Amino acid sequence: MKMQAKFWSALAVALFGAGICLGQASFSSQSVADAFVTSGGSLSSSNFGGAGALSLSASGLPQGEFQSVLKFSLAGAENSFNAQFGVGQWTVQSVTLELTSSPHGNSIFNNIAAGRFNVSLMQNNSWVEGTGTGGTPTSDGISFDSLLGVYINNAADQGLGTFSFPGGSSGQNAYTLALSSGLVSDVMSGDDASLRLFAADSTVSYLFSSRSGGAPAAQPTIVVEATAVPEPGSVLLCAAALIMFLLLQSVRRWIRRQR
Repeated sequence: MKMQAKFWSALAVALFGAGICLGQASFSSQSVADAFVTSGGSLSSSNFGGAGALSLSASGLPQGEFQSVLKFSLAGAENSFNAQFGVGQWTVQSVTLELTSSPHGNSIFNNIAAGRFNVSLMQNNSWVEGTGTGGTPTSDGISFDSLLGVYINNAADQGLGTFSFPGGSSGQNAYTLALSSGLVSDVMSGDDASLRLFAADSTVSYLFSSRSGGAPAAQPTIVVEATAVPEPGSVLLCAAALIMFLLLQSVRRWIRRQR
């Protein structure tokens, strides 16, 4: 009975350990373009791509509605995973968006408040970041009007989840995005991915660092986790080797106790 227990224990550990043979890797990338847009006052046609911060807030707040768009290049992820696992020999396990909260530094923004927000994957990546700031808006990039009128495609854009912002003007928050078909395709093919962040309730007001503001570690970041997809025979060989190793260890320990 003891030997049977050892066998099943070894088998369970071996099957768990077989996952190690699959191999895992991660890749992180910071945004290559980002901007916030606002409906507030007469600013709906203005650009704020160089403001140093990004914002999203509900439409009913005093300074109006804010949305943010972020573009990530995923070519590095594709190249990295292809080099490690081989072309077509890996699959996406998770994609996480990391945002670093920023202090309230300009009267253009609504006061920071906890709440919920949505993230969607935009199909149109042709928007331009622009150079406008909170103090000096420009017209050389995406605006609230062009976002709603040109770049949003409600029929094709894909929801990636609704998330909670706990409030506060410091600290990093991580949001695990839904693996929609479009997002997985963007990672696998090394395409750009544009994310739109917008309010999901009537209270949220989130301010976070952009790629042009603060330390590099505070810039919006996507982290992609991938796992190798080996041939079935490789998995069986790996599991068999682990089982044999663990069984031999159990037998050796049993023999020593009998002496």
